[in-house]
Amino acid sequence: MTSVKIGFIGLGLIGGSIAKAIRRYYPDYELLAFDKNRETLALAVQEGTIHTSCSSIDDNFKGCTYIFLCAPVAYNTAYLPQLKDLMDSGCILTDVGSVKTSIHKEVISLGMEESFIGGHPMAGSEKSGFSSSKAHLIENAYYILTPSAKVPEEKVTAFRDFISSLKAIPVILDYKKHDYITGTISHLPHIIASTLVNFVRDTDSEDELMKALAAGGFKDITRIASSSPVMWQQICLKNGENISHILGNYIDTLSRAKELVDSGDDEALYTMFESSKDYRDSMPNSSAGPIKKQFALYCDIIDEAGGIATIATILASNNISIKNIGIIHNREFEEGALRIEFYDEDSSVKAAGLLRKYRYIVYEI
Repeated sequence: MTSVKIGFIGLGLIGGSIAKAIRRYYPDYELLAFDKNRETLALAVQEGTIHTSCSSIDDNFKGCTYIFLCAPVAYNTAYLPQLKDLMDSGCILTDVGSVKTSIHKEVISLGMEESFIGGHPMAGSEKSGFSSSKAHLIENAYYILTPSAKVPEEKVTAFRDFISSLKAIPVILDYKKHDYITGTISHLPHIIASTLVNFVRDTDSEDELMKALAAGGFKDITRIASSSPVMWQQICLKNGENISHILGNYIDTLSRAKELVDSGDDEALYTMFESSKDYRDSMPNSSAGPIKKQFALYCDIIDEAGGIATIATILASNNISIKNIGIIHNREFEEGALRIEFYDEDSSVKAAGLLRKYRYIVYEI
């Protein structure tokens, strides 16, 4: 029986995590990779994630069942002509970019539609690079698949089943629909967060009181403004037409909100906040969307020496890892003086029960 061979172009956070997931569930598969960073390749070989490190996109990639393009969006399209001559009829080429239209157009122009299935794993981390990659990163995350028009149905089914076997949740979409959806629920929020942070910066007083008094709520809704500027620059350039249209519609929505405030229309204002609350509350907590969920709770704590240390000790002695912990000084919109953030939902739920057992008052979010 011939071993399955899978190639990677780029082995950063996403590429590395997919490779590690494949290694976990298919230990006999042959994995090879090209990355501009030789230290990354050396580490991947040393850890046993890949078998072969490639100094270029060469004949090593011949005979692959799947090839994953995991470089930045702009680079992925540039690699297509090199890969075309190395792929046989049985190979499926895929990518992991968050914008799909640009690469699909290039695939069409190169006549590679019969072999291309676009991909977008809706997972990530505040950290980047292969050293931060994890086999479980895509577990229970939506993994969007955008098959080209000419890919045989049996290949789409086989690839969908393969992604599902890595414990991700495959969803098949048209690539244009994908870009409009992610433009609305991912790209727009990042632009809103960035412009809101810049607005506070530009309108703050000389002594930066806004910055000092910024509540947890402000930090939560602007958290994603800390994402990679290069990545979001690329996304805006590649999905510009959709983002411009979506921004125009959103600006109209903001204008209507301003009109309600200006007119003092109490019923309409209440309806605006009520409808948004109802819709937000209807979203499943387990939704694996493109913006990473935070797992945190708030806890009442007496202002005394060792108070935080006591809680940290309780959690640590029960093998619960804390991602971040700190006193909330502006609690206008939050309950509880201490905010504790965890790496996963299980830890957050377990911590809440444990602290209640020790008679702490806990507020889950």
